[in-house]
Parts: sequence; structure tokens; C-alpha cells
Amino acid sequence: MSAASPAGVHLEDLAWPQAKAWIERGAPVVIPIGAAAKEHGHHLPLSTDRRVAEALARRVAEALPVLVAPVVHFGYYPAFRHYPGSQHLAPATFTALLTDIVEGFVGQGVRRLAIINTGVSTAPVIDVLAREIYERHAVRIAVADIARLGLTVRERFEQALGGHGDEQETSLMLAIAPHLVDMARAPTDYGNLLGRAATVFREPAIFGADPGSGIDYSATGIRGDASLASVEKGRVLLEAMVEDLVRGLRVTFFDDSGGDRR
Repeated sequence: MSAASPAGVHLEDLAWPQAKAWIERGAPVVIPIGAAAKEHGHHLPLSTDRRVAEALARRVAEALPVLVAPVVHFGYYPAFRHYPGSQHLAPATFTALLTDIVEGFVGQGVRRLAIINTGVSTAPVIDVLAREIYERHAVRIAVADIARLGLTVRERFEQALGGHGDEQETSLMLAIAPHLVDMARAPTDYGNLLGRAATVFREPAIFGADPGSGIDYSATGIRGDASLASVEKGRVLLEAMVEDLVRGLRVTFFDDSGGDRR
């Protein structure tokens, strides 16, 4: 399906009778989540997550008859709250915001919901919310996290480790909004984690520029090697991520012939 004749639509572009018609025929509602203002180093804009969320949702709507909700621009991003311009909600606030959005759709008759989450710290909060919504309303939310998308092509990337504003994220932005990427300032910054042995334990992260602070150190606010990024890598990764999303939504909401799975 070409971008000129998308299968799905964006809710914000519709008049309410059109939105009513989409909802009444049972179109799955896709809710993208991506920070409008979160630090991504010296070379990427604060809007990186939002732009990735928009790109993924747009491509999904080109392939499937879904109703794309406006991007949720605010979320739980504690690791970056100290950087000027970064916006962060407490977990309870983020939960309340997303609950109101989801229950608003449920109250209007939506029974098929999916979330495209471009954050990492937001994932456990969303998982709890999805479980509670299922308990209260018997509406199961399909949740896709960015860490699980595009895994089939991630071996193409060369950095020793990554995680934020890195080779992968910078490549995505080169493919999505190259005019906002300053590759002259794209750093190699592994902070204090390069060479640290992996364990079975997961630990919280707090990014900070002071190596003596006792918290995770990152001179630039990234973790990885952004200098290795390229538009070609970004296009391949974006395509793989979209393929994963479309395949997952087809299995969840549609049958093999492209019809609705009720």
C-alpha cells in the first residue's frame, strides 16, 4: 500500500462522524508513545522519540486499516530528567494519563487496542496498565516495545554496546529526519559501562555528566557510538521494525486474507 492511498487513517485528521464510523466497524486503534522532549545527546533533537513513533505509526497505517491515535508525547523517563529541556512524568502521573486515554477509547466502543512504545523506562508502567485494563474491561492491549523490534537486522550495527542516542537511534533519525541530525557532533560515548561484565541482574539507569557522582556516567547524554550511524542502516532498521509491527498486528487483529479477526 502506498503512502498516497493509506489503508489506515490518523484520528486527528478526521471529523468526529468519520471517527465514529471507523470505531463502529471495529478498526484497531494504535496508540504511539514517544517523548516530545527528551535529551538524545548533542547531535539529535529532543523530539527524537516522537519522530520515531510518528514514522512507525505512519508506515503501519499505510499497510493496515487501523485508526492511529495522536502520539502520547509525555511519559516516565527518569534517567534523563536532569538534562535541560527533558520532560518527565512520575510513574503515577504517566499511568493516569495513559489510563484516561485508553479508557476513553474503551468508553467509545473500541475493543481492539495496540501500543507502539518507543521508550524503555515506560515499558514496565505500560505492562502494568495493560494488565489492569484487561482486568477491568476485558480488553486486551497488544504492546510492542522498541527493544523487541527489528532484531533480525541489528547484527548490522557495529558499536560495542548501545542504549540511547546511539548508532541505531541515530541511524533511524538519519532515515526519518536527516535535517535534524548533526553528525559532526555525533559522539562515541560508552560512559562507564564499556568492559563491564554482563550479569543476570537488571539495574536502573540515571544518566549524568559527572564521573564522580556515583551514578551512570555519560559525558554527552548518550550510550553507544553514534559516529557509526548511516542513513542506509537506518532505512534497513526502520523497514524491519515496520515489518515486525505489521506482521504482529496482522496476527493479532486480522486473518490471512486481510479481513478482521473478531
